[in-house]
Amino acid sequence: MDWLNLIIIPTIRSLVLIVVLLTGFAYLTWYERKLLARFHVRIGPNRAGPRGLLQPIADAVKAVFKEEIIPGHVDKMVYLIAPALALVPALIIWAVIPLGKGFPAVADVPIGFLWILAVAGIESYGVILAGWSSNNNYSLLGALRSSAQMISYELPLGFFLLSILLLAGDFSLVNLVESGRQWWEWLWLWLMFPLFFICILAETNRSPFDLPETENELVAGFQTEYGGIKFALFFMAEYINMITTSAIMATLFFGGYALPFGIGSDFLPILGPFILAGKIIVLLFLFIWVRASLGRPRYDQLMGFAWRTLLPISLVYMIITALLTVFFK
Repeated sequence: MDWLNLIIIPTIRSLVLIVVLLTGFAYLTWYERKLLARFHVRIGPNRAGPRGLLQPIADAVKAVFKEEIIPGHVDKMVYLIAPALALVPALIIWAVIPLGKGFPAVADVPIGFLWILAVAGIESYGVILAGWSSNNNYSLLGALRSSAQMISYELPLGFFLLSILLLAGDFSLVNLVESGRQWWEWLWLWLMFPLFFICILAETNRSPFDLPETENELVAGFQTEYGGIKFALFFMAEYINMITTSAIMATLFFGGYALPFGIGSDFLPILGPFILAGKIIVLLFLFIWVRASLGRPRYDQLMGFAWRTLLPISLVYMIITALLTVFFK
């Protein structure tokens, strides 16, 4: 029966998870448009279905049936691979995120932290290759911006993750959620959360850090030469990345699938995925709130903030975390 546990069950879990994520992506676009409309005192989507609930389906049909055009000046093979390369890491990073007590998304591996760091590093390749293969100055500049931005913000992000690892003492995300933390550990983690969230905004190219695709400067950045389903894949990658990073933040900072103080984790384990989903929705609200509230900085301000402010703070935070771990754990 080893083949059942090693192949069949993980495959079924993966397919179910992909369907849920694709559905979540579709309705995240509706959620964002509705929230932005409320922030701007508008109505938002209200034509396709009741309260615009069928708008994601209408958008999907439109993207699928758009004419597929491949410009003659692009590097065709790389140009076609890039959208898939941007989307796949956003999906496979879910393999190690625990959904409930004793129930990881796909597999409980003892190197969940390392998996997140490794897969997160791949995401930038799709954007870089898209900009390079498009053979377009706007696209190339957007790709260069994206690569510089991701490399810059991955450094403080990595130090923050190392700090969490020092407190957890384990590479497994399942053990991280189920082991529990002392009250001072929670306070110390929540002190880091705003800075961690800023790094996530930059990593996912979300507003106000969406300079790789800024419309008023670069047309659409690395996406300029893409249309139809290929553009939709980049769109999917961005929004699924939002869901994925929200799940990671919920797991690292807010107990994942568990309620505060472990309530319901033993006698109601089936609630785990729903509790995690609720936390993800709240964190997605933060993404949208930031987009509605803050203007886009200049690119030199974006990079200067990473190197002059976030990187020193993350180093100091990690050093203090190491000292706290030695003396109080």
